[in-house]
Amino acid sequence: MNALLITGTDTDAGKTVLTTALIAYWQKYCRSRSLGVMKPLQTGIGDRETYGQLFQLDQPPELLNPLHFTAPLAPPIAADLEGRQVQLEPVWQAFETLRSQRDFVLVEALGGLGSPVTHSTTVADWAWDWHLPAVLVVPVKLGAIGQAVANVALARQMKVHLRGIVLNCIRSTSIEEIENWASVSLIQRLTGLPVLGLIPHLADPTDVEKLAQIAADLDLERLIPEAL
Repeated sequence: MNALLITGTDTDAGKTVLTTALIAYWQKYCRSRSLGVMKPLQTGIGDRETYGQLFQLDQPPELLNPLHFTAPLAPPIAADLEGRQVQLEPVWQAFETLRSQRDFVLVEALGGLGSPVTHSTTVADWAWDWHLPAVLVVPVKLGAIGQAVANVALARQMKVHLRGIVLNCIRSTSIEEIENWASVSLIQRLTGLPVLGLIPHLADPTDVEKLAQIAADLDLERLIPEAL
């Protein structure tokens, strides 16, 4: 599968920071290969607008974000408010179109692995159904270890292939706090997955050069071997 799903433990875990960092890296260092970016389902204002502000993606809006609801709520609830349904077949068709046109596609999920996509399915169901390899973004905070363990357990239950975990500093964090709240050795031991790197807190998340450097510091051989 020439695609990677970027998911997380929850909303605001840092999926967008990782996605934009990987886009920045790809556009700076992998120009010989084409990259597609997709936010399959979005509610409210968010990632598709961020991508458009930061990058020239050279792809139509319907392939960047094929399904959108106005209210910034869980998709089935946002859809109900508009008298609509969450139709995933057109989203899959858009993904297949983009994947056929590009060497690699980054897919940013919504919420966490357990977040609802429809009234009966979650992001984990969707990842399994699309057979997407994934990376799990875990925010560095008190409880991070438990969140990592729980989400990896859900991924295994749903047969989602996780390539690893990326830690994200959601605020300015000391080395001691990182070790106490999100011990790499303990997370790796309890989940059986590699921690592929740490994203430092970004004062300016729109700094494309800094984003590319952050991605370069990750374990890209495991995360996106297709780019190397």
